[in-house]
Amino acid sequence: MIKCCNPVNTLLLLGMFFVSCNGQVKTNMNSDEPKKARPKLIRSLGTDKHQNVHCGLQDKTGNLWFGTTGEGVYRYDGTSFINFTMKDGLNSNTIWSVLEDKNGNIWFGTADGICRYDGKAFARVSIPAMTGSYFQTNNSPDNPSAKNAVWSIMQDKSGKLWFGTDFGLYCYNQKTFTRFLDDHTIINKEGLGLKSVQCMLQDKNGNIWLGSGVAESEGLCLFDGKSLTRFKPNGDGWIRSILEDKKGNLWLACRFHGLAFYDVRLNEKAGQQKTFVNFTEKEGLSENGAGTLMEDKSGNIWFAAEKANVPENEKGGLWLYDGHLEEKAGQKKSFKNFTVKDGLVNNAIWCILEDKAGHLWIGSRDMGLCRYDGKTFTRFSE
Repeated sequence: MIKCCNPVNTLLLLGMFFVSCNGQVKTNMNSDEPKKARPKLIRSLGTDKHQNVHCGLQDKTGNLWFGTTGEGVYRYDGTSFINFTMKDGLNSNTIWSVLEDKNGNIWFGTADGICRYDGKAFARVSIPAMTGSYFQTNNSPDNPSAKNAVWSIMQDKSGKLWFGTDFGLYCYNQKTFTRFLDDHTIINKEGLGLKSVQCMLQDKNGNIWLGSGVAESEGLCLFDGKSLTRFKPNGDGWIRSILEDKKGNLWLACRFHGLAFYDVRLNEKAGQQKTFVNFTEKEGLSENGAGTLMEDKSGNIWFAAEKANVPENEKGGLWLYDGHLEEKAGQKKSFKNFTVKDGLVNNAIWCILEDKAGHLWIGSRDMGLCRYDGKTFTRFSE
């Protein structure tokens, strides 16, 4: 015969069980460094007004990631920010580029090489030394003491990752690294070095476009699978950003001559080869240089622009090009400018990101971050 437990003892045992369970749940919830969670992006390392929120992305789970030049990485889950630095495993607190691959890993291009986040931890990914390579010099990754900044990251249609570094362009097939120009079957008549590639894009036809940074100023380089061809739109060798819009047109952000545009349809009709047109003051642009580029879900083109020889906070701000309206409603193509007067934290813009809700996130100089919902700018930095 089975005896029933004392009711008082049963209640005590149940109470102890629930207290124990609640304690375990609380511990798991707090495992992701809760002390770092904050409602805004706040400096923790004491960087000055010249540092940027430099790059960003929204991952597959909805989290926003922002790389900075001096404060590491910030992750925003819709409620609060968590700051990750070298103490958490980053190679460097200066982040130049970020990308999420098809497997959900997040790659960071830092001032000291490549770092990968697998959802649990940050880990350095070393580029091995390559004896007898095209770029072998005393100032190369073959020298263990050399730091190799990673300015840009891209994943092509085959899944291969590309890294634009100080010491050249590298490809990674998820197993091994190869230096792009070590492949001597590539036709490179102009002797391009492809060091410090600042931006990369694979277009709809599979062509690879490479934008050269300030260190080399080689302009825009096209790899068609066999050979390299160089272009310098309006003589500009420093290309900050490349965008292919929904129509297949190419947009370039050039450091010294603003925004350049390649109309695929017009060039095909005219039989021309890669002719770029620059937008100028006639279109309402008075800026000398352009920065990051982004196309939103509605087909608007957003870009950063800047004036030369003016104080940082008087630079060109955020620009909107709504040329797509011309086809839909017969309206004239127009540019619209947003500045600190409209709610930006700073007019020197380095990062433009559209989230899944259609909001824009704008990262700027002075560690500035704000969100634009189509009507109002909301500040998310101190």
